[in-house]
Amino acid sequence: MPSVSKLTAADPALLVQLSDSHLFAEADRTLLGMNTRHSLMKVLELVRLQQPQIDLVIASGDLSQDGSLESYQLFRDLTRQLDAPARWIPGNHDEPQVMAEAAVQSALLEPVVDIGNWRVTLLDSAVPGSVPGYLQDEQLQLLARSLSEAPERHHLVCFHHHPVSIGCAWMEPIGLRNPDALFAVLDRFAQVRAVLWGHVHQEIDRERNGVRLMASPSTCIQFEPGSDDFAVGEQAPGYRWLRLMPDGQIETGVERVTGFEFQVDYHSDGY
Repeated sequence: MPSVSKLTAADPALLVQLSDSHLFAEADRTLLGMNTRHSLMKVLELVRLQQPQIDLVIASGDLSQDGSLESYQLFRDLTRQLDAPARWIPGNHDEPQVMAEAAVQSALLEPVVDIGNWRVTLLDSAVPGSVPGYLQDEQLQLLARSLSEAPERHHLVCFHHHPVSIGCAWMEPIGLRNPDALFAVLDRFAQVRAVLWGHVHQEIDRERNGVRLMASPSTCIQFEPGSDDFAVGEQAPGYRWLRLMPDGQIETGVERVTGFEFQVDYHSDGY
């Protein structure tokens, strides 16, 4: 199994999660009034300032809003400034074939990576033409194989859609449609430490059966926590960092851009 770094099993690994960037091919296009290219650039400036040594960047879906090759090439070009290995997983707004074209001659779409004393498994929960997610049998088999082949490592599992209720009524129908199948696999393996996803454009950090369940802000618009109906929050764009410790513990936090002003435009291009 490829390793992305020279970390030993005694070294902590620093991961950065970038999620839901919703980029367009055109530089001036906006999502609900926010220029998503500009907001991603501001987040990346913050990451560079706060995280000088990154071991892995995880882009957890909805890299693109329009599914264009140009938007994926832009994401790849902008995130190169972090000077760290990266992995991408598709979200419901992404076009997997176009994403694959943009990732050519790279390891960006490799689903399993070992880093330090950890293994990270990245699953595809996107369903073509559908907003909700679903983990197909081959994805569940990939997960079980990845877990069973590295019993000595701690495991982090990543995908796009939320597998549990997050308290936003409008998002209930658009999460992962088969979470029971996911947890049936995870519950078989004591070495699973955390599950990480995107899609919800807000910070989540809770626990289930001793496993951390985490979601993170978008690099563009945020969804208002606890909202019954679709609502954009006033929180600034951000990212999550995770320090994976050799003993299986996780230190993590969410950081947001400061001084970022944004006026939501519900009459512009919708989410």
